[in-house]
Order: sequence, then structure tokens, then C-alpha cells
Amino acid sequence: MLAPERRTRADVLTAVAIAALVAIAAAFVWWHSGVRGTQSVTATQTLTPPPTPEKLPAQYKELWHAADTAAFRAIGVGGVAVTADGNTVTGRNPVTGEQVWKYQRDLPLCGVESQFGTVIATYRDDRGCSQTTLLNAESGSRLTARSSYMDDAITMSADGTYVLALGKDRLEMWRSDLVRTLEYGYVDAPVNPRTQPRTGCELVSAVSGASRLAVLERCPNETADRLTVLNPAPKDSTTPEEYSSHILAEPGGTVNGARVLAVSDSRVVLYLPGTQSSAPQFAVYDHTGKRIATHQLSGPMSDKAIVSHLSSAYFVFTGDSLVALNTTTFDPLWGIPNVLGTPTLMSGKLLVPVADGLAALDPATGAQTARIPLPRTDYHNEPITLSAVGPTILERRGTELYAVGAN
Repeated sequence: MLAPERRTRADVLTAVAIAALVAIAAAFVWWHSGVRGTQSVTATQTLTPPPTPEKLPAQYKELWHAADTAAFRAIGVGGVAVTADGNTVTGRNPVTGEQVWKYQRDLPLCGVESQFGTVIATYRDDRGCSQTTLLNAESGSRLTARSSYMDDAITMSADGTYVLALGKDRLEMWRSDLVRTLEYGYVDAPVNPRTQPRTGCELVSAVSGASRLAVLERCPNETADRLTVLNPAPKDSTTPEEYSSHILAEPGGTVNGARVLAVSDSRVVLYLPGTQSSAPQFAVYDHTGKRIATHQLSGPMSDKAIVSHLSSAYFVFTGDSLVALNTTTFDPLWGIPNVLGTPTLMSGKLLVPVADGLAALDPATGAQTARIPLPRTDYHNEPITLSAVGPTILERRGTELYAVGAN
């Protein structure tokens, strides 16, 4: 029988040294990871999404409000209201405003969005708005994360299929699991520097859909803005696939203020500002870049204009009026003046913020069926976006989120 192997002093020292190196490496990874600077408080009990009321109330009142500086719109998802401020994303009880969950990092927020029952939170580090985390909207638990070079400031939007992160120099499209499907514009340390069709362009505006991405860009040595229509999910995310790209020769394409409003499988609609020779207009293009329709506006659109998409139509808040657009043709369906922002749906009606409260409209015709009073505190004519969580209406005004309910 063989004698058991004996450990020498050198063996012991080697094992201790290896263990120490492993501990140091683990500490180094932890110190430089996002986990070290993250505080996550998940829900002890998830909130059941409350039912939508059959009838609208006779009057609304403010229930609570909280800072919401990093959001781009009012966000209500599942059974929670979501606010984003400083470095913290908070899921709240929509009726009381009490914290249900919290996700906090030692980095400043760039923005938040939501779709498919999740919250997408993007933070800024030394590579721009590069740190993105996907949270379960009901519990606040972390689902996944991604990191990539981005601009120092971005806007985020969700189209029901993808999330668009848009900066001045670069944009990315993400799937519901945060896997990138497209990068466009500036590329940091590209493996193949010839993959992008143009360089040095400023990305002025962009809107995504399930099968198309429309980008308005301003490129060096070009006399007007350029409209480019892309595949939001090409075979290779680093190699954009263009359906069309052309310089806007029509009036409005050479002045500041043009923007993409919406995109569908076959069309793109732009806002073109007025010039000395032309009125401001909505211009509709097919995906070859051919203009197929124009709709003149009575006045210019504000730089604070907002576009929202509900199942029945696209809604364009111009700064003082609301225009409904057909989701396929982008033809105007109806318009109403003297509104404060974009609508939400509740009890079969379209609720629109107005000076004295909320106007209830027929979604098909825009005809007003009721006007519900709502006294607003500390309101200074900021554009308002709405979202509904059961019977509670969420109003994002400026950098605050207000919850309103039946009085």
C-alpha cells in the first residue's frame, strides 16, 4: 500500500499564494464592476394591476407627486408608476406614491424607457450613456444589462419591438433582451471602419418601428438634411442596411427644426418647418424616399412638440394643438386646439390634458364627450404626457410626475 502523499512547506505556500491571487482578482473585478456601486431594493410584494374603471369620474384631484427628471414621458407599467431622478429609478404605488422597489447606482441617469413589462435604465460613465440595465417592472429585479460606447446625452424611445437610444453622433437599436441589433453613426474603435455609409454626420432626429428606422441627419458638405431609412435589425448589427437615403431638396429641408414624426412598414412622415416661400407641413415619403403627400399646418410646431402612439393613431402635440394621424397612411384624421400635451386611453375615451383639467374625446373623431376638472398645482405651461394605471392618471409635467385620481 502506497503511503499518503505528504504536503511540503512549498506546497502550502503555493496554495496560499494562489488563493490570495484569486481573492485579489475577485476584489479587483468587484471594485470595477457595477455591482459595487449598486443598491437594489426589490418588491416584497408585487402590486396587482388595478382594473380600468367603466366610467370616467366627474372630477380629478392630485394624489401625490415626485421628481422625474430622467424620464422622457410618464411611465406606468403593470401595477406601478415609475419615476427616475438623479441616480435612482423607483417603482411606486400609483395611488399613494409609496416606494415598491428601487434601483440605484453611483452613476447619473441618462434616461429610462419601458415596454414588455420591463424598465430600461441607462446610466452615464466615462464612455457616455453606456451602462444600461433591464429591470422587471413589477418587482424591480435586475434581468440583464449591456454596456457600449454612447454619446454623453441620449433620448430613448420604445416602438413595441425595439428600443432606440439616440445620441447626437450615434444611435443603437436594442431587442427586448438588450441585445444590440444595430449601431449607426460614430463607431468607437471599429473592427471594420468601412461599415458605416457616412461619417461625421449629426443625427438630428430618428424614429423606429418594427421593420423600419427613419433617421434625419445633417452631414458635412451637404446643403440640406438627409433622410435615411434603415433596417432596424440587419444581419450584422455593425453593418447598416439602407432602404433609401436622400437629401431633402424641398423647402423646409434646409432650415433647422425638421424632425421625423413616425415611421411604418411603407411610409415616413416628417415635420418640415416653414420658410419664406412655404408653410410648415407634414411631409409623407415612401421608403424609396419619394414624397407622396404633404399636409400644410396653420402654424409652426414648437421645439417642445411630442409624438405618442396609441393603438388607434399617432398623436402629434404641436405645442398648442393635437393632431391625430392614421397609423398606415399618416393622413391627418382630426385635430383640436388649445391642448397641453399628449393623450392616454381610459374607459374607451381619449383623455387629453387641457387648461382646466382633462378633455375626454372620441378616439375616432376627436369629438369632445366630457371635460373633467383638475386643479393643477405649480404648473408653468410645460408639455404634459399622460399614462394610465388602472383608475390613476399619471401626468409628467416638466421634471415632475403627478398622479391624479377621482375626487
